[in-house]
Amino acid sequence: MTKNSIIGSNKTKSTVEKAAQAVFTTCAFFAVLAVVSITLYMLMNGTPALFKVGIGEILFGTSWMPTAKNPSYGIFYVILTSIIGTVMSILIGVPIGVLTAIFLAETASKKLAAFVKPAVELLAGIPSVIYGLLGLLILNPLMYKLEIMIFKNSETHQFSGGANMISAVLVLAVMILPTVINISESSLKSVPEQYKAASLALGASKIQTIFNVMLPAAKSGIISAIVLGVGRAIGEAMAISLVSGSAVNLPLPFNSVRFLTTAIVSEMGYASDLHKQVLFTIGLVLFAFIMIINVSLTRILKKGEKSDARK
Repeated sequence: MTKNSIIGSNKTKSTVEKAAQAVFTTCAFFAVLAVVSITLYMLMNGTPALFKVGIGEILFGTSWMPTAKNPSYGIFYVILTSIIGTVMSILIGVPIGVLTAIFLAETASKKLAAFVKPAVELLAGIPSVIYGLLGLLILNPLMYKLEIMIFKNSETHQFSGGANMISAVLVLAVMILPTVINISESSLKSVPEQYKAASLALGASKIQTIFNVMLPAAKSGIISAIVLGVGRAIGEAMAISLVSGSAVNLPLPFNSVRFLTTAIVSEMGYASDLHKQVLFTIGLVLFAFIMIINVSLTRILKKGEKSDARK
């Protein structure tokens, strides 16, 4: 190869690298711009109602009557429902998802894993409204029968027909399973085989190796799965609107409840003026929750990685 051809090849590589760098920088810029634009839009549209109605009345008020003669815009029960519903669905869905991922990655035979894995991926492809319809047709009638058994002699309980907090939590728990399972399984499979071999060579059993070696090594990926699961749970609207009853109540197990997302979906179509501005405020609260959760879990993950590095 001549000197001129080598110089030409280096110039070509340099040009390609510069072009690639420009493309990557542009993509990163637009990603940041999208986040900043969404944040500014939510702040511009969500904050006016806070000053018109009052921060305390909106965030801590318990009465939601936006179309009454003397309207009230309290969303405290709605916020509480979203927090409790998301936490409960995570407490149910994450252990099931992680244990299923362990099963697929470490203990299942190839034939069985080849059967279960497509089923999990199919769950991820089912539209949200289908989960809601299944919950409406199958879960709600079962909850209604249970409700009748428990409160048949009660004179104060308002029967919800099975559309209650429990139904919403169970549907959310099922909906986050594919995300948690797929990401956790990939994280477990990415753990170096030397870790497992070393643990087994030291006399640990397979179960001890999985829970004391594999899971800690895959911790970052599993936490990422939980973050995405939380985002899916707190941001779901269509399925929850079908099974929760969409009534603003204290989030008790057999009460019809309304989540932040369903509050926006159910009323945005006919809302106007201050009512519409308050719905944007609800969107701002939801946006703030998701940002706080992501930042908090990211910091926890970074602290865990630093402590592991010190060890």
